[in-house]
Amino acid sequence: MHSLPFLPRTARALLIATLLAALLSACGSVSSMMPSAKPVAAMPARWFAPLPGEGALAHDGQIASLADWWRQQQDPVLLVLIDAAQAASSSISAARSRIAQANAERLAAAGALRPTVDAGVSAQRRSAFPPFPGGNVYQGSVQASWEIDVFGANRMALDAAQRRAQGAEASWHEARVSVAAETANQYYAFRACRRLLVLAEADVTSRAEIARLTELAANAGFQSAANAALTRASVADGRSQVTALRAQCDVDVKALVMLTGLDERDLRTQLEGVSVALPLPAPVPLTELPAATLAQRPDVYAAAQQVAAASSEVGSAEARRYPRLSLSGSIGRNRFETADGNFNLSSWTVGPVAFSLPIFDSNRRRANVAAAAARYEEAASGYHAVVRRAVREVEESLVNLDSIAARSNDAQIAIDGYTASFDAARLRYQLGLSSLIELEEARRSKLAAETGLVTLQRERVAAWIALYRAAGGGWQSPANTGRASADAAP
Repeated sequence: MHSLPFLPRTARALLIATLLAALLSACGSVSSMMPSAKPVAAMPARWFAPLPGEGALAHDGQIASLADWWRQQQDPVLLVLIDAAQAASSSISAARSRIAQANAERLAAAGALRPTVDAGVSAQRRSAFPPFPGGNVYQGSVQASWEIDVFGANRMALDAAQRRAQGAEASWHEARVSVAAETANQYYAFRACRRLLVLAEADVTSRAEIARLTELAANAGFQSAANAALTRASVADGRSQVTALRAQCDVDVKALVMLTGLDERDLRTQLEGVSVALPLPAPVPLTELPAATLAQRPDVYAAAQQVAAASSEVGSAEARRYPRLSLSGSIGRNRFETADGNFNLSSWTVGPVAFSLPIFDSNRRRANVAAAAARYEEAASGYHAVVRRAVREVEESLVNLDSIAARSNDAQIAIDGYTASFDAARLRYQLGLSSLIELEEARRSKLAAETGLVTLQRERVAAWIALYRAAGGGWQSPANTGRASADAAP
């Protein structure tokens, strides 16, 4: 069968050449309409805040060290709490659901590139209709159709789905890192509270001893009743602080129960053996170049994938403005049962090859392109915002660590000095050479210095956790993972 028989051979050749030229020009226009799929964010050439260790690269900036950072703390209770919190987290569960959704959408987009095959079976009885006799008709057929992706609309839709699936996996890791950091912060807040409680209880014991001695001296006439009353008030004030700290520690336990989903009695049993001293966390591996560090962050990678997906969607929407080419065919088997006899008939068709050219759609396709372009601009803007936030989080963590390191030595000197002053004031008071007011002022200064040191230690742990989270939590992008595998291969 000849195509387009109503046209002369020269006209048919000219028409085919014109269609091919239109297809090629449309392909070029689709690629030119697509925005950049690789966003470029402005970032500093290096970190402005000093790196830990006076600019030395902790662990030479190895991401593998960061991935195992929690285990480097050598705290089995912390690992148990993090595992339980990640298993119970609704945000991680939601991120896992988004991965499944993105993978399903990716499979659906991949299916659009392949032919579709449908099978059908039917049966009917019909009356006689000359020249066809009446009887039963049974039909079975298999039909196939395929839209040839000439301009890449379906391929670009698949690329967008793949980008979103990769971004969803990165977001899942980001959720895990966030839950781990939140749990660790709450755990160390509980330990800091326990440390403050120990200091407060020791302070109450000291106040009670001073009050006992003052009461004996007042009964013997060597101290005034006012001094005895002042020491009793001091003891009551100390007990009040202990009660408040105990309540705060209980609140911290409740928060850990909520995060981990563990039974409170089992959790308290595990926390009983935990040291009250706050640790010095292992250093976080961090490279001097911001680009290398930000490449380790899953949120930056996910935002970049959103930009790439939006770029592909712009190209897909643009490609749908151009002609479409499709091919279909079928294979069938028919059985006829009549009074005159039975007979079977097989049939098959190839085609039609359909070529459709959009002419008028009330600007619907053009509007779809404009909407896709607007979504691309939104994704690009979001990517730049994520990068700026990432730079800020790393810089803030480095500033805090540098400040804490500078204050730590002074805080220890303050404790040593206030402790010596309090011991001397207590001795002078016991010898009758100092007033009770001087003793209580020395006590408050000593307690404030001890509290300040614990708070500083808590800030140091929180700053290391923040830097761990800001550096990506050990996640590696698929490109880095592939590069690491290639390097490890013989």
